[in-house]
Amino acid sequence: MPNRLINETSPYLLQHAHNPVDWRPWGQEALDKAQAEDKPILLSIGYSACHWCHVMERESFEDERIAGMMNDNFISIKVDREERPDIDNIYMNAVQALTGSGGWPLTVFLTPDGRPFYGGTYFPSDDNRGMVSFPRLLSAMADAYRNKRGDVIQATQQLISRVQQMAEVPRAQEPLSPDVLHQAFQNLVSSYDFQFGGFGSAPKFPQPMTYEFILRYHKLTNSPRALEMVELAASRMATGGIYDQIGGGFHRYSTDAYWLVPHFEKMLYDNALLVRLFLHLFQATRNDFYRSIAEETLDYVIREMRDPAGGFYSSQDADSEGEEGKFFIWSKDELALVLGEKDAELIGGYFGVSEAGNFEGRNILNVPQGAESYAAEAGISPEALAATITSAKARLMEARERRIHPGRDDKALTAWNGMMLRSFAEAASILERDDYRQAAVDCAEFLLRELVNDGRLLRTYKDGKAHLNGYLEDYAYLADGLLYLYEATFNDRWLNEARRLADGMIDLFWEQAENGFYDTGRDHEDLVVRPRDVFDNATPCGSSVAVDMLLRLSVFTGDGEYSRRASSALRAMRQYLIRAPNGMGHWLCALDFYLSTPKEIAIVGDPDDPATRELLRTVHAGCLPNKVLAGVSPEAPIGDAPSMPLLEGRTLVDGKPTAYVCQNYVCQLPVTDPESLARQLEE
Repeated sequence: MPNRLINETSPYLLQHAHNPVDWRPWGQEALDKAQAEDKPILLSIGYSACHWCHVMERESFEDERIAGMMNDNFISIKVDREERPDIDNIYMNAVQALTGSGGWPLTVFLTPDGRPFYGGTYFPSDDNRGMVSFPRLLSAMADAYRNKRGDVIQATQQLISRVQQMAEVPRAQEPLSPDVLHQAFQNLVSSYDFQFGGFGSAPKFPQPMTYEFILRYHKLTNSPRALEMVELAASRMATGGIYDQIGGGFHRYSTDAYWLVPHFEKMLYDNALLVRLFLHLFQATRNDFYRSIAEETLDYVIREMRDPAGGFYSSQDADSEGEEGKFFIWSKDELALVLGEKDAELIGGYFGVSEAGNFEGRNILNVPQGAESYAAEAGISPEALAATITSAKARLMEARERRIHPGRDDKALTAWNGMMLRSFAEAASILERDDYRQAAVDCAEFLLRELVNDGRLLRTYKDGKAHLNGYLEDYAYLADGLLYLYEATFNDRWLNEARRLADGMIDLFWEQAENGFYDTGRDHEDLVVRPRDVFDNATPCGSSVAVDMLLRLSVFTGDGEYSRRASSALRAMRQYLIRAPNGMGHWLCALDFYLSTPKEIAIVGDPDDPATRELLRTVHAGCLPNKVLAGVSPEAPIGDAPSMPLLEGRTLVDGKPTAYVCQNYVCQLPVTDPESLARQLEE
């Protein structure tokens, strides 16, 4: 008999719909029942690709005895953190305040009105792991609520007070200056691992936003150390086990300091952010290796993560057939079976394959040695090695496709789709790939068609159904992606849609008295705290994306109000930018844009004219993060002049496609040849 999760759309919730636990989704019905029966709430938060969420389900939530304890003593609520980041934020902060750490699965005990009094993460089903068992915890919490109500109320008051403090944003008095960027960079240098790349020791997370800032810092200061930091981390990730050497795309993080053994789930957001980093590294270095990683990752996303409707799925599990990583790892014998003994010996050596293996007796493919030096040792030419690798990867991919695939969370989240939309749009422009441009257009069409209801952006979509009001990050990420899509297509529609979303975002989430954004809109349900996350973690927070997007939108439109709001929100982050730069990567990128004088580039010309394409190729050839790009065909109407001041008065020169490079709406002489344009962009 299924429980009440059976009618949900979230794959994570549906995974629990046949547990013997009487699960309920978060909502008024569950809260009302808790109050009517005077029972505490057991809130369990996780997500579909979470390995330890699956473990806790198998051990506890599928156990009839444990489920009985839950059903007798609690109202049990299950939440998908990806659909409800507001709920996750509030109760994760409570657990972190209580225990000093957090993670998923998140297990929190609440009073019937939703106030937390105790919590933790994963709890085993028995006591033999050095941790309190879940049944013992259930008994203790039920007893506390029944017999120690005063202590419970006192605990809730303390935790709510702490969570409210965590949502407060400091008031900054000092002005923003380039010195903030310099101090942030120096603090990042002090924690960088110059041996293996990355920050700290195990586990290591990709942190692409931090590297984006460091790459910008290299552009700003020409610091060789900054570029070294980005290249070392990027190359180690791309040659390590965290990267899927056969199918493309990045796993979630590395469990070791060497980027070898990953946690095998693949998240849409990691791949969206890492694609951009590799694209920008390609622009900065012209190293085709970075281009190939970006293309392989985007091709993986199209192949395995794309909804036929045009959107993108959320994640792929770490597990298949009940084993973590089984889909991705190889034995030496398996390679020989697929490739033959000769090629298996060569390719196995290249990918670090051994008889003993590097992961539970089998092998995570990685590239421990550069191709040129390996070819020299193997006594073949680099070209012959490259051809053999290409052939072997195709054959291994074909063989792997016959395995049982990991589970896939096939809901589409607006924010994460907006992130991937931007990545495809940037890739289309930088790599001149029309198929990537079409993927970006299809994604934008999908989001604006399926995830907007009466002008209100929604959060999540699956199987033709969209629901839940969008959060700050949904509005900000989508508007951001649409701005880059405008730059990739010069279709005014995308700029106008971005502006409409930005105006709606300000109306719903901006708090004038605090000069900042909240994560939930004014029309959102009442929660014990109105959540606001200001740190860039696995993804940029909604506020940092909103600030960055508004700064760029202000340049496009000439509307200074966007910039004023963005700068006031940015100013409040000053002390965090210096003291905690690893949690401020996207904020620091926005600050770099704010402190710069962005290049305002207008291209007039038929997009099918080779001369127009040459001008665009020049614009995208180098790393120029602080720019905006507008364009128009001379045969097309310019559109609403106030919304596109960069194009006012722009015409062809001598009948040729023409580029205008401006700063603060003051322009250099128009140029028609790529060499002159390149000089203006570098000045």
